[in-house]
Amino acid sequence: MVVLPPESDGGRRVTIDDERMGTAYSLFDVLDFMHSAGLPAEDRAVDDPELIEWRGGGPYVWSNTP
Repeated sequence: MVVLPPESDGGRRVTIDDERMGTAYSLFDVLDFMHSAGLPAEDRAVDDPELIEWRGGGPYVWSNTP
C-alpha cells in the first residue's frame, strides 16, 4: 500500500498494488482502505513499513503546509 503526499485539500491518494483505492482524509480512511483490501487494519499496522509506504510524511501528516 502506498499513501501519497497530502494534496491541497489535505487528502492523500491511496494505492494498493498500483490500483487507486481513493483519497484518505484521515488515518481512519487509511484503515478502511486496508480493511477493504484484506490487509491487517490495526492501529499498529500504520507504522509497519512492510504494509504501508508513506510518501511526503508519515501517518500523522495530513496537510501540505509546514
